Amino acid sequence: MPYDLWYWPGLPGRGEFVRLALEAAGLAYRDRGVEEGAEALLADMRKGGRLPFAPPYLRAGGQMIAQVANILHWLTERHDLAPAGDRVWLNQLQLTISDMVAEAHNVHHPVATGAYYHEQKPEAARAAAQFRAERLPKFLGYFEDALGDREWMAGGRWSPVDTSLFQLIAGLRYMFPRRMAAVEGDYPALIALHDRAETLPGIAAYLDSDRRQAFNEDGIFRHYPELDAE
Repeated sequence: MPYDLWYWPGLPGRGEFVRLALEAAGLAYRDRGVEEGAEALLADMRKGGRLPFAPPYLRAGGQMIAQVANILHWLTERHDLAPAGDRVWLNQLQLTISDMVAEAHNVHHPVATGAYYHEQKPEAARAAAQFRAERLPKFLGYFEDALGDREWMAGGRWSPVDTSLFQLIAGLRYMFPRRMAAVEGDYPALIALHDRAETLPGIAAYLDSDRRQAFNEDGIFRHYPELDAE
């Protein structure tokens, strides 16, 4: 039976980190929010006793599993997607990716997530400058050091952390094309991992399909030219 993945339609968002792992692993799933719309998602979220705070979440039989890192850890355990001795460390890396994703989102919503970008543009400009100069290199440098000279984070095989790093780099390139072009040379191992992940059979097929949703200004990684600089 395929998994049911629920996430908002019309944007890749946090749901994309789960999609990429499912696609790379060749696991059958239905993208229910995309298929049925936001109203169906909201209705489904009210079903069951242990409800998620927000999408994405995965329905697997009678279980509802939410939070990206939690979903990916659960899939890793169930489908042996990483060596057993590496799984706690890989989950630690995944949680750090979630931290960076949250900070990237806060760049364009530094005052209130419920307010529009145009209502907080001066504050967003200050947040973007700090993120570009300090937080982006700090996170990417950490992941570069964590990877070292290995092909994948877990050594000789890909894991969901690798597909998440692929999405992280892709999102940052969309959000900050000038800044990323200026600094990518400082992270050669991380960029090489991104390029390898792109060629995994499941990922390559997914990227070539109409199921891959484009980045846009409704998602986490938004491109506002005035927030980008070298």
